[in-house]
Order: sequence, then structure tokens, then C-alpha cells
Amino acid sequence: MPILTATDLVKTYPEEERPALDHVNLTIEPGEFVTIVGPSGSGKSTLLHLLGGVDRPTSGQVQLYDTDLYQLNETQLAIFRRRQVGLIYQFFNLIPSLTVAENITLPSELDGKPVSEGQLALMLDQLGLTAKRNALPAQLSGGQQQRVAIGRALINEPAIVLADEPTGNLDQHNSQEIMRLLHYANVKQGQTVIVITHDPQVAAQAQRVMTMTDGHLTEGR
Repeated sequence: MPILTATDLVKTYPEEERPALDHVNLTIEPGEFVTIVGPSGSGKSTLLHLLGGVDRPTSGQVQLYDTDLYQLNETQLAIFRRRQVGLIYQFFNLIPSLTVAENITLPSELDGKPVSEGQLALMLDQLGLTAKRNALPAQLSGGQQQRVAIGRALINEPAIVLADEPTGNLDQHNSQEIMRLLHYANVKQGQTVIVITHDPQVAAQAQRVMTMTDGHLTEGR
């Protein structure tokens, strides 16, 4: 059974002449590692936001296991997204006033499920951030901030992880480290991962590569 199915997705904006997404169909199996490539403005990020329940389509359906995301109301969708979807953004989106540990555990705190000290310690160790647990985001490098964002996305052990250009602001060394962490989540934790990228080296690390062009999604590069 697919973990994620997008059916006939359309997303239009009043100010745009053509749809951002034009009848997109996509099926993702549990445990897959998929990258989606394409030029800026092709619809990659729009698709990721719809797959993660961040935005609503003009028409079409997104189903995660047996849940139709867009049949949920906003409160139900927020709860479902927090529990089942790990979102990682290019610009980190960390809370400046919270420490590394507090940023990572925020989704669990919001869900009323505090993280145990053992679970947090293990996550910090996997991220290489044990010594930075009490640091604020402004005290971290870009690579460290992105690792915090990954920890926050993974702490609730979501069914699927969606990453939007997670290496876009990082140098080669940090990019490799971020991809190592995502592969760890995929292989060791069994999580399904979809990465939006414009970097061919990142794309090549996936089991399956898809291409977005002018709102259309095709298999392969």
C-alpha cells in the first residue's frame, strides 16, 4: 500500500497566467527516498507544501495512508501534520528565543507529548549537537541550524519527511552531512523521505528521481 498518493493535483494563483501545478499525480511507497528536481518556479515547493498539508490545492487529492488530508479541517490538519509529517525548510525556521533542545522538542511539546531525556540525548548525539543543546540559533553555524531543523522534523518519528532545498544555503561539507542524516532517517529509522533540490549531486543520492517542469511532474531527470 502506498504511503502517499497525490491525484490530479492542481494549484492556481489569481496573479499567475498558468497553474503552479497542472494535474500532478504521484505515488510514493513506504521507505522510499525520492528527490524532485527542476528549475526555480517549476512548482517543486508548491507540490511539497501540498503533500505536507501546508497549503490546500485548487483541486485534487492528497492521501497519506488512509487519510485524505484535505477532508480535514484546519485544526485536524495541523494535528495530523505535526504527528505524521516532518517538514524541513531551506531557511531553517527556528525560533530565535529557544535553545537547540527547545527547538527540537517543540513539536512534541505542542502535541502534549514531552520528549524523554534519553530520546533527546540520542537525537542530539545523532545530530552532533550535544555540546550545543543550550545554544540559541544565533550562536550556531548554518549547518548546525539545519541539523536542528532536521531534529525538530524527526523527533516525533513522522511517517514521511519532506525537505525543501535542505542543502540550498550550505557548503559542500555541510550538505553532505545533511544528506547523511536524511539517509540515516530513511535507512535506519525506516522513514519515507522526499527531497526537493536543484543540486544534481543531491538528486543522484535518491532511489528515484523525478523532474518538475512548468507545473508538470515526470519520472526521471
